[in-house]
Amino acid sequence: MTSASAHDLRFDSGRICLDLVATVGGRLSETPVERLDGVEPLKAWLVGAGLVPRDTALDVVDGSWLARFRAARDLLHRIVHTEVEGRAAGADLERVNALASTAPPAVRAVRGADGTLVRTLATTPDCGALLAQVARDAVELLTDPVARGQLRQCEGETCSLLYLDTSRGRRRRWCSSEVCGNRERVARHRRRVTRA
Repeated sequence: MTSASAHDLRFDSGRICLDLVATVGGRLSETPVERLDGVEPLKAWLVGAGLVPRDTALDVVDGSWLARFRAARDLLHRIVHTEVEGRAAGADLERVNALASTAPPAVRAVRGADGTLVRTLATTPDCGALLAQVARDAVELLTDPVARGQLRQCEGETCSLLYLDTSRGRRRRWCSSEVCGNRERVARHRRRVTRA
Protein backbone atom coordinates (compact mmCIF):
# COMPACT_ATOMS: atom_id res chain seq x y z
CA MET A 1 0.00 0.00 0.00
CA THR A 2 1.40 3.36 -0.98
CA SER A 3 0.92 6.45 1.16
CA ALA A 4 -0.47 9.86 0.31
CA SER A 5 0.00 13.31 1.74
CA ALA A 6 -2.59 14.99 3.95
CA HIS A 7 -3.68 17.22 1.07
CA ASP A 8 -4.97 14.08 -0.68
CA LEU A 9 -7.71 13.58 1.91
CA ARG A 10 -11.18 13.34 0.40
CA PHE A 11 -14.30 15.01 1.82
CA ASP A 12 -16.66 14.69 -1.14
CA SER A 13 -18.68 11.56 -0.33
CA GLY A 14 -21.55 13.34 1.39
CA ARG A 15 -21.17 11.65 4.80
CA ILE A 16 -18.49 11.64 7.51
CA CYS A 17 -18.47 7.83 7.72
CA LEU A 18 -17.91 7.56 3.95
CA ASP A 19 -15.16 10.20 4.14
CA LEU A 20 -13.39 7.98 6.67
CA VAL A 21 -13.77 4.97 4.35
CA ALA A 22 -12.26 7.15 1.60
CA THR A 23 -8.99 7.43 3.52
CA VAL A 24 -7.92 4.34 1.57
CA GLY A 25 -8.06 4.91 -2.13
CA GLY A 26 -7.78 2.48 -5.00
CA ARG A 27 -8.70 -0.63 -3.02
CA LEU A 28 -9.41 -2.37 -6.33
CA SER A 29 -5.93 -1.65 -7.69
CA GLU A 30 -2.73 -3.54 -6.98
CA THR A 31 -1.40 -0.70 -4.84
CA PRO A 32 -4.10 0.90 -2.66
CA VAL A 33 -3.31 4.40 -1.38
CA GLU A 34 -3.22 4.87 2.40
CA ARG A 35 -4.21 8.44 3.24
CA LEU A 36 -4.05 7.95 7.03
CA ASP A 37 -0.38 7.03 7.03
CA GLY A 38 0.46 8.84 10.27
CA VAL A 39 -0.82 10.96 13.12
CA GLU A 40 -0.63 14.28 11.23
CA PRO A 41 -2.92 13.11 8.39
CA LEU A 42 -5.35 11.82 11.03
CA LYS A 43 -5.36 15.23 12.71
CA ALA A 44 -5.97 16.87 9.32
CA TRP A 45 -8.82 14.43 8.66
CA LEU A 46 -10.45 15.14 12.05
CA VAL A 47 -10.48 18.86 11.27
CA GLY A 48 -11.41 18.45 7.59
CA ALA A 49 -14.31 16.13 8.42
CA GLY A 50 -15.60 18.65 10.96
CA LEU A 51 -15.30 16.31 13.93
CA VAL A 52 -13.30 18.95 15.77
CA PRO A 53 -13.24 22.75 15.30
CA ARG A 54 -10.31 24.09 13.30
CA ASP A 55 -8.33 25.51 16.24
CA THR A 56 -8.69 22.47 18.52
CA ALA A 57 -5.45 21.36 20.15
CA LEU A 58 -4.89 17.77 19.03
CA ASP A 59 -1.80 16.94 21.10
CA VAL A 60 -3.59 13.86 22.51
CA VAL A 61 -3.83 12.23 19.06
CA ASP A 62 -1.24 9.46 18.88
CA GLY A 63 -0.57 6.08 17.29
CA SER A 64 -3.33 4.39 19.28
CA TRP A 65 -5.86 6.84 17.81
CA LEU A 66 -4.53 6.06 14.34
CA ALA A 67 -4.94 2.31 14.91
CA ARG A 68 -8.49 2.76 16.21
CA PHE A 69 -9.56 5.02 13.34
CA ARG A 70 -8.08 2.63 10.77
CA ALA A 71 -9.89 -0.31 12.40
CA ALA A 72 -13.16 1.66 12.37
CA ARG A 73 -12.55 2.58 8.72
CA ASP A 74 -12.11 -1.07 7.73
CA LEU A 75 -15.23 -2.02 9.70
CA LEU A 76 -17.27 0.71 7.99
CA HIS A 77 -15.91 -0.29 4.59
CA ARG A 78 -17.13 -3.87 5.10
CA ILE A 79 -20.53 -2.84 6.42
CA VAL A 80 -21.35 -0.22 3.81
CA HIS A 81 -20.11 -2.32 0.88
CA THR A 82 -22.05 -5.40 1.99
CA GLU A 83 -25.17 -3.27 2.40
CA VAL A 84 -24.77 -1.74 -1.07
CA GLU A 85 -24.49 -5.26 -2.47
CA GLY A 86 -27.77 -6.16 -0.75
CA ARG A 87 -26.43 -8.47 1.92
CA ALA A 88 -26.82 -8.09 5.66
CA ALA A 89 -23.66 -6.88 7.37
CA GLY A 90 -23.97 -9.42 10.20
CA ALA A 91 -21.66 -9.29 13.22
CA ASP A 92 -20.03 -6.06 12.03
CA LEU A 93 -23.27 -4.24 12.87
CA GLU A 94 -22.79 -5.12 16.54
CA ARG A 95 -19.30 -3.62 16.42
CA VAL A 96 -20.55 -0.40 14.84
CA ASN A 97 -23.41 -0.19 17.33
CA ALA A 98 -20.91 -0.59 20.18
CA LEU A 99 -18.79 2.24 18.76
CA ALA A 100 -21.88 4.43 18.40
CA SER A 101 -22.93 3.91 22.02
CA THR A 102 -20.19 6.15 23.44
CA ALA A 103 -21.29 9.67 24.34
CA PRO A 104 -20.41 12.24 21.66
CA PRO A 105 -18.05 15.10 22.52
CA ALA A 106 -19.78 18.10 24.07
CA VAL A 107 -19.50 21.34 22.13
CA ARG A 108 -19.84 24.91 23.32
CA ALA A 109 -20.39 28.26 21.67
CA VAL A 110 -17.81 30.84 22.78
CA ARG A 111 -16.87 34.32 21.61
CA GLY A 112 -13.94 34.39 19.23
CA ALA A 113 -11.31 37.13 19.13
CA ASP A 114 -13.46 39.10 16.68
CA GLY A 115 -16.60 38.78 18.84
CA THR A 116 -18.39 36.19 16.69
CA LEU A 117 -19.58 32.91 18.13
CA VAL A 118 -17.38 29.93 17.37
CA ARG A 119 -17.74 26.24 18.16
CA THR A 120 -15.27 24.61 20.53
CA LEU A 121 -15.08 21.30 22.35
CA ALA A 122 -15.98 21.45 26.05
CA THR A 123 -13.14 19.07 26.95
CA THR A 124 -9.99 17.60 25.46
CA PRO A 125 -10.83 15.51 22.38
CA ASP A 126 -11.49 11.85 23.18
CA CYS A 127 -10.85 9.14 20.60
CA GLY A 128 -13.88 7.03 21.59
CA ALA A 129 -16.23 10.02 21.49
CA LEU A 130 -15.03 11.07 18.03
CA LEU A 131 -15.28 7.50 16.74
CA ALA A 132 -18.83 7.43 18.17
CA GLN A 133 -19.73 10.41 15.97
CA VAL A 134 -18.50 8.57 12.88
CA ALA A 135 -20.29 5.36 13.90
CA ARG A 136 -23.54 7.26 14.57
CA ASP A 137 -23.28 8.78 11.12
CA ALA A 138 -22.98 5.26 9.68
CA VAL A 139 -25.99 4.05 11.69
CA GLU A 140 -28.02 7.03 10.45
CA LEU A 141 -26.93 6.39 6.85
CA LEU A 142 -27.77 2.69 6.96
CA THR A 143 -31.16 3.17 8.62
CA ASP A 144 -32.36 6.10 6.52
CA PRO A 145 -34.08 4.70 3.40
CA VAL A 146 -33.67 7.96 1.46
CA ALA A 147 -29.92 8.19 2.16
CA ARG A 148 -29.41 4.48 1.46
CA GLY A 149 -31.19 4.94 -1.86
CA GLN A 150 -28.62 7.61 -2.77
CA LEU A 151 -25.63 5.40 -1.91
CA ARG A 152 -23.53 4.58 -4.97
CA GLN A 153 -20.20 2.95 -5.71
CA CYS A 154 -17.85 4.86 -7.97
CA GLU A 155 -17.65 3.49 -11.52
CA GLY A 156 -13.94 4.33 -11.72
CA GLU A 157 -11.93 1.35 -12.91
CA THR A 158 -9.83 0.99 -9.74
CA CYS A 159 -12.00 2.97 -7.31
CA SER A 160 -14.07 1.39 -4.57
CA LEU A 161 -15.25 4.62 -2.95
CA LEU A 162 -18.87 5.07 -2.00
CA TYR A 163 -20.74 8.36 -2.09
CA LEU A 164 -24.22 9.81 -1.83
CA ASP A 165 -25.64 10.69 -5.22
CA THR A 166 -27.64 13.86 -4.58
CA SER A 167 -27.40 15.01 -8.20
CA ARG A 168 -30.47 15.83 -10.26
CA GLY A 169 -31.73 12.66 -11.89
CA ARG A 170 -29.43 10.56 -9.70
CA ARG A 171 -27.05 9.89 -12.59
CA ARG A 172 -23.71 10.68 -10.97
CA ARG A 173 -21.21 7.96 -11.94
CA TRP A 174 -18.04 8.85 -10.08
CA CYS A 175 -17.03 9.67 -6.52
CA SER A 176 -15.54 12.86 -7.94
CA SER A 177 -15.77 14.30 -11.43
CA GLU A 178 -12.34 15.88 -10.90
CA VAL A 179 -10.68 12.61 -9.84
CA CYS A 180 -12.27 9.44 -11.25
CA GLY A 181 -14.40 11.26 -13.81
CA ASN A 182 -11.33 13.00 -15.19
CA ARG A 183 -9.40 9.70 -15.31
CA GLU A 184 -12.24 8.14 -17.31
CA ARG A 185 -12.38 11.07 -19.74
CA VAL A 186 -8.59 10.95 -20.25
CA ALA A 187 -8.69 7.17 -20.80
CA ARG A 188 -11.55 7.55 -23.29
CA HIS A 189 -9.59 10.24 -25.15
CA ARG A 190 -6.47 8.05 -25.28
CA ARG A 191 -8.49 5.12 -26.66
CA ARG A 192 -9.90 7.36 -29.41
CA VAL A 193 -6.44 8.72 -30.29
CA THR A 194 -4.96 5.20 -30.34
CA ARG A 195 -7.70 3.96 -32.68
CA ALA A 196 -7.31 6.93 -35.03
